[in-house]
Order: sequence, then C-alpha cells, then structure tokens
Amino acid sequence: MRLFLCEKPSQGKDIARVLGATRQGTGCYSGTGITVTWCIGHLIEAAAPEVYGDEYKRWSLDQLPIIPKVWRSDIKASTAAQYKIVKQLLKQATELVIATDADREGEMIAREVIELCGYNGPIQRLWLSALNDASIRKALGALKPGSETLPLYYSALARSRADWLIGMNLSRLFTLLGRRSGFEGVLSVGRVQTPTLRLVVDRDREIFAFTPTPYWSIAVRLISSESHFLAEWIPPTDTADEAGRCVQEQVAQHAVQSIRTARTARVLSADTERVREAPPLPFDLGTLQEVCSRQLGLDVAETLRIAQSLYETHKATTYPRSDTGYLPENMRREAPVVIKALLAADPALASLIETLDLNLQSRAWNDAKVTAHHGIIPTQAPCQLSALSDKEQAVYAIIRAHYLCQFLPHHTFDRTTVLLEAGEQPLKATGKRVIDPGWHRALRSDAQDNQEEPGAQPSQQLPSLATGTDCSITGTELKALHTKPPKPYTQGELIKAMKTVARLVNDPRLKQILKETTGIGTEATRAGIISGLLDRGYLQKRGRALRATEAAYTLIDVVPEAIADPGTTAIWEQTLDLIEAGDMTLGAFLDKQSAWVTQLVQQYGTLSLDIKLPPSPTCPDCSSPMQRKGGHKGAFWSCVRYPDCKGTRPIAKPLRGKTPRQRRRSTPHS
Repeated sequence: MRLFLCEKPSQGKDIARVLGATRQGTGCYSGTGITVTWCIGHLIEAAAPEVYGDEYKRWSLDQLPIIPKVWRSDIKASTAAQYKIVKQLLKQATELVIATDADREGEMIAREVIELCGYNGPIQRLWLSALNDASIRKALGALKPGSETLPLYYSALARSRADWLIGMNLSRLFTLLGRRSGFEGVLSVGRVQTPTLRLVVDRDREIFAFTPTPYWSIAVRLISSESHFLAEWIPPTDTADEAGRCVQEQVAQHAVQSIRTARTARVLSADTERVREAPPLPFDLGTLQEVCSRQLGLDVAETLRIAQSLYETHKATTYPRSDTGYLPENMRREAPVVIKALLAADPALASLIETLDLNLQSRAWNDAKVTAHHGIIPTQAPCQLSALSDKEQAVYAIIRAHYLCQFLPHHTFDRTTVLLEAGEQPLKATGKRVIDPGWHRALRSDAQDNQEEPGAQPSQQLPSLATGTDCSITGTELKALHTKPPKPYTQGELIKAMKTVARLVNDPRLKQILKETTGIGTEATRAGIISGLLDRGYLQKRGRALRATEAAYTLIDVVPEAIADPGTTAIWEQTLDLIEAGDMTLGAFLDKQSAWVTQLVQQYGTLSLDIKLPPSPTCPDCSSPMQRKGGHKGAFWSCVRYPDCKGTRPIAKPLRGKTPRQRRRSTPHS
C-alpha cells in the first residue's frame, strides 16, 4: 500500500480527490493501492521535565540544568485517536509519501511520527506550493526522494530541542532567583520570545526617556504663472541639528522677517530628475503581515490565519509561509491562466487587465532568489469571492494586486527640486509630476501614498520655473515645533524588526553575518511568538500599538545579555540553516547548547537578582495587606483575605526611563 501522510484533514481531502482515493474511512481516504491520512498538526510533543524523573515536578535550583541523555516524546492527548490510526496505517504501508506542508515544521510533523512508529520503508516527498488540483497534479509528477528533505527535520528538531533546553532550564532558573527577591511571578525565558520582547522594551524605554527638542521651520507660499506652490526655508548649518532643523528661534525669527520684507523669491536653480520605480515584489509572509497591519489593522496572527485559509480552504493563493517574494522564471508561462482565472472570479478587473503586458519580465522572476518556496500569488483556479469573508477579500485583493503589478510598467515620474532665495534666505521647493502611473494602477490609493519619497509634497506639482524667475510671496508661516519620540511598535512593525534585526546590531562583524540571515524566528513562527508574549502578559495592546508590561521590564533586566540580544538569536537561526544544509550535525549543535545552558546555570545559580518591586498597598475594601496575583490581563494586587474579601488594585506602572543596570555578559554557543 502506498500511504500519503498529510498535515491536516483538509489537505488530505484535496490530495485524495486528485489521487482518486474516494472511499472515506476513519481518519483516512482510500483507493486502489492508495491511502491518504493526516496528522492534525503535531501529533507528538516534547516530554515535560517531570517525564524524565519525579524529582523535576518540584522546581529547585539543585536540579538544574535538566539535560536529557535520551530525548523523549509524548503523544498529544487531544489527537491520540488520530495517532493510532496513522500508526496502524504505517504498519501496513509498503511505500510512504510525506505530504505535509513544504517547510521545516511540516517535515518535523511527519518525521517525528514516522520515527516513533518505527517505519523503515521507502519515503518520497510531495512538495506543494498550492492546493488547487493543477498544482497537486504537477507536484505528484515531480516527487522528491525523502533523503532530499531529511535535513529539514534535523533542523526543526534542533530548533525544538534548543528551545526546550533554554525554556525549561532558564525559566526555572530565573523564576527561582526572582523568588529570592520576593517576585512571585513566573519569569518565562525563550530563545526567540525574550529577544523579541527586548525590542519592545528598548523601544518603550526610548520613548519614555525622550526629551522633546524645540525647532522652528518656515513655510513660504509662492505663486508663479498663476500656479501656487509651497517652499521651505533652509536654515544655516551652524544653527541646525543633524536632521537640518533650525534649533535657534532668533535665527528663524530673523529669517521670516527677511522673507516677508522681500515679497518675492528668485529661482536660483531648477533640477528635474526622471524616476522609474520598479513594481513591488509579490509578498513573503512577513511583508504581507506588515502591510496588512498598516493598511487593514490586522493582527499578524490574524493575517497568517487568513493567508492559510486562502491557501488551504479557498485554494485562492499559494503557500503562505514563504520567506521570499521572488518567483521561478518558468512560472511566467502560467501567467495567462492565472490572469484568466482572476478575471473569471472578478469581472470588475477587466479594464485593468486590458492594460497588462504579459511579455514584461519584472525583477520578481528570478530563479537565483527563490528559496524552498516562492512569493505568495493567486492560483490558477478561479476564486469564489462570495465565499470569502470581508477580511479574506481584503487580504486576497492585496496579494492579487502585487501579482498584477508584475505585468504593468514602471511607475514613472519627474521629481523636481527648486532652490530659491528671498531676502538672502535660501528656500527649497520639491514637487512630483506623474508621467506614467504604471503599476500604481493595480494598488489601492493608500498603498500608493506609501510610495511617496520622504520630504516630497505628495500632491504638489510645481509650475515650470526657469533660473532667474521671480515668484511672488503670498504668505509665510513660522512654525514652532518639537521633535517627536519614536513610535511604539505595531505588530506589523515588530515583524519587520524581527526580520531585519541586523539593522539593530552595532557590532560590524555580527551585522555583516546577519545581513543574509532570516533574523529572529521564521516566517512560520513570528506571529506565534508575538501572540505568546501577549498571552503571557509581557506585552499588551493599546490600540494598534504594542507596549511592554511591568513583567517584561523585570525579565529583560535580569536575564543575561546574550539571552535577550536579538543578534544572538539571529546567529542561532543561521546555525539551524547550517544543519538544514548538512554543514552541521544535530548532535554537535545540541552539545554546544547543553554546555552553554550548563554554564549559565552555574554562573547565575548562586546570585540574587536585583528586582525592584513596588510596595504592597492596602486593600481598598478592608485595609488589609495585598499580594501580587497573576491574571489573564497581567499581574494585579489582590487582598490577602480573598475569597472573603475580593478587593483588588491595579499594579502601578514602573518608571521606564531609567537606564537598565549593567547586565552581566555571557557568550552564546551555537
């Protein structure tokens, strides 16, 4: 029997339909010589510490570190029935085709079951980028040998076991040390979650410590040939900050008076540059999450769920957990079929599609930059738009637009910079005149607005201004302004920061190494990391902004620098890539991780943490003392007489502008 092992029931149903396995059984579909079954995600999970010994049921520093000699797994109770079905089918199988999601995690979902069940027969790999029938048939005709994707499993297993070593040992270590200082909460430490949290804590501290600096600008309204436009005053360099803003009020006051007295401004130069902007790439998951956060206000986890639904349920788009926006060059041949399907699904696209040029080859078509996956694009199957929710339609429209952009010309415009002088005061006017909207025709108007270059007047089109021309001044405005602090992270911006962590690393050598890595986490895990930080009470949402909680500040201040350093985590991700490429063994990686965890336990196990705890208040109802309690919305004060007295108080926010105390440094092993 040839057995196809899928990741989830819907995936199994689609593949079974194409294979002709139409007889539905319990947890499977079958046909002539073929059976299709599925895993419902992970059927197996890493065993908890107490499985390795009853002594680990109680948290104690004396028991750390916990380093398994032989790693153990547990069958997940919630899906144990399906595991039994898969195990029985594996016993009957003479050939196995792994048909889980085509990524590191999908490989692990299948391989951990195969290993635990002891299957030793031949293995092939079905590598799917879309779940419509045409894509499934194409992939079935190009099965990979199982050995080709086996390193993905070792990489995923390395990630899982490293997370276990760090999470189980260091969470226990720092929670127990915290209790010595009177901190009753759990200090949960994670290989990816802690440096991600550090990004938000550092941003919040920067915001709190920010001191606004006053500066002054002058806006000048001008007219030439009956055309009105705006110019800005250019302050002398010795009175301006690094951003070119005037920081001396008297200089600005003198300048505005000179400009008003002059009444006209003379054109000193007018330079026009023809700019051609290439279309944006199709989406990788992180960029899709970032754009949907900004344009639609979606949480990153919600964007992932929608993208997965468009791929899995509606067959409308390709595999969502892609880490690249590039497309294989041979997929250009499929473009007419895709465009025809888009038009069939939405006739309102007819006028736009008429302007497409399928002979154009944008930068997106590049085999050298395609990884295990390609950019997220529409499939060749017409999408039933009426079956999509409003949010699904919005995300689908964004994905579709970026695909259509590849068949439209460059966005072409003239960018003009005019330098003027009024009363010996220099002025500058900038403008943009669109020559060809090009690919902007496929995007929403708010997406087009995001393409404007910084400093340009988005709606300003300058008149023709020759050198020596005098323009009448119709008004001047002196503006007293203040510098603004950085903005809090939104979920989409945090995803971007996790991807581009190299920008936040100061060490030049480390920065160079990180430029080509995936940053913190992977496309498949980043949304879950953020959701986990929210669920644990380390982050909270304020509108679209993410803000750190008191527990977050406490954790980041007490863990070793290397654990919270985004650069360290990115280096670990690079090491996982080495395992995937076969350049490092699983055993060598785990030996180094175990040694490092052991070193940290020995180094920190005898210390007392300097945790600043707020004083305990009195109960507002009965004046008794209060104690800290944890809730689903974070920590709070609760009356010690609970449940007889149900008085509570919120925990006051700590002062967040003070510089964190110097952390002890430790070098990570990877």
